[in-house]
Amino acid sequence: MNDIAEIIIEVIRAVERRDPEPFGRLCHTDATFHWPPSLPYGAPATGLQDERVPSPANGRPTWLETWGPLQPTSAERAMDPQVIGTRGNEVVVLWHQRAIDAAGRRLDEEVLARYKVVDNKLARGQMFYFDTARVAAFLAAAGRHATTSNR
Repeated sequence: MNDIAEIIIEVIRAVERRDPEPFGRLCHTDATFHWPPSLPYGAPATGLQDERVPSPANGRPTWLETWGPLQPTSAERAMDPQVIGTRGNEVVVLWHQRAIDAAGRRLDEEVLARYKVVDNKLARGQMFYFDTARVAAFLAAAGRHATTSNR
């Protein structure tokens, strides 16, 4: 594995551990994250602040706000990243988005992500879910169940 692939794997490991120190150290402060627009957190997020502060200016939840409650254990947070390839300063990784909702329903969806590394830090990430409709339906059902179980 080359250096830029190792940087991205370290970023993913920090996400799995929910460890903000290495995540912040390995990412540019103005890094951009592009998610499918049909997902609740689908607006592009610019900068690390978007993931650290709830409800960014666009009114949408962040990725962490969305998935954090649905990933209570390391089993759900495990992304099992596989580097597919590198070219120049870009890395393509296949990883898993896993979750469990309050009703016990599970999700395990593959994601193909393209990352750009600049000056040995993550500068851009764009995620492509294999079945975005399935992920959106799971999140909607999880949200409905969380709302009704809190009554």
